[in-house]
Amino acid sequence: MTATPARIIAVDTHDIRFPTSRELDGSDAMNPDPDYSAAYVVLRTDAGDGLEGHGFTFTIGRGNDVQVAAIAALRPHVLGRSVDELCADPGSLSRDLIGDSQLRWLGPEKGVMHMAVGAVLNAVWDLAAKRAGQPLWRLLAHADPEWLVSQVDFRYIADALTPQEALSLLRDGRGGLAERETALLERGYPGYTTSPGWLGYSDEKLTRLAKQAVADGFTQIKLKVGADLDDDLRRLRTARAAVGPGVRIAIDANQRWNIGEAVSWTRALAEFGPYWIEEPTSPDDILGHAAVRAAVAPVKVATGEHVQNRIVFKQLLQAGALDVLQIDAARVGGVNENLAILLLAAKFGVPVCPHAGGVGLCELVQHLAMFDYLALSRTTENRVIEYVDHLHEHFTAPVVMRDGHYTAPLTPGFSAAMHPESLAEFRYPDGTFWAADLADRPAGA
Repeated sequence: MTATPARIIAVDTHDIRFPTSRELDGSDAMNPDPDYSAAYVVLRTDAGDGLEGHGFTFTIGRGNDVQVAAIAALRPHVLGRSVDELCADPGSLSRDLIGDSQLRWLGPEKGVMHMAVGAVLNAVWDLAAKRAGQPLWRLLAHADPEWLVSQVDFRYIADALTPQEALSLLRDGRGGLAERETALLERGYPGYTTSPGWLGYSDEKLTRLAKQAVADGFTQIKLKVGADLDDDLRRLRTARAAVGPGVRIAIDANQRWNIGEAVSWTRALAEFGPYWIEEPTSPDDILGHAAVRAAVAPVKVATGEHVQNRIVFKQLLQAGALDVLQIDAARVGGVNENLAILLLAAKFGVPVCPHAGGVGLCELVQHLAMFDYLALSRTTENRVIEYVDHLHEHFTAPVVMRDGHYTAPLTPGFSAAMHPESLAEFRYPDGTFWAADLADRPAGA
């Protein structure tokens, strides 16, 4: 008698929100009062092994319910799927989710619907890595190059990267993998911190946190800029005095400026030696980024956390519009599309410095950066993962920083699972925290 194959039997969704706006954590020129949130999904199976797939996408409060609804709209494509087949080929689900023509109309391959696709696919990869008994970075780094190529959608990017070129990059990337893995386990992956630089922080808090970052081993910090030039000049002066000349300071405008403003403002801050200017203008303005890059050199231009898909990344690279590419684990179509973006960056020789912070973004993206180092780029030179000391305590396998480096996680999976107690407390609006908070608010507030 043939055993019935295990199936996906539930796609659970949760609207999880944290009240970070009350301390101005995460505040910047475009987003002054974010409540860091996660549209969270759990894939449950009838395999009997107790393993689940956890995934999410990051938002900043209002609208997280819209994102949860988008994830729920994908449920029919996932329920009933064979667990073995799904984990052996996540790309098959990627093609089906992106190919749903009626849902695709809401993008295509961008915005809320595409982020929902990414959340579901990230949950599949979490489940696949758990079933393999490996952290995702190791599963990817040791995967067969031909199989990795099969997980990538080359539609719309084949003019810049062919499957054969991708295969050659991955085959070449395997050389010396064992030595790099040993080094990664010993040293970790370099990080930089944005924790001192939120726009709402006082100069005293900025100074204290910047000095602490250097003491903790970080060699780069980042400051938010773009609301008021005089304030930015003062804050950059304060930060430079706190960290000294040998620590890099990146600056981030969070899409605040027109092209002319981006150029003049960055030039005005150049005396403090900013390493890069991040998101100087709209993430969709490819030619605008190229113009800014040409005008502000040697300050580098970085972008990517709001770039919506591999096609826009392709054009940014083709146009020579960025010096630093910043993938985001939860903005695009999950691990599958981030593999495409990492391959494009490798083809064009542009360093990847992932965006993180938020809710769980540090936990996720470390896996992708470590894979890139081990099996694709083969270097950490001028490459760092953003780190923000926010909300890690809510995860069952939180990031561990040591001397300014991400320690390679060893727990099987994608490090995406949150504690059940955190889900119960911060689920909106009926979790224990929010129910009490909303009850205490004055009528009409």
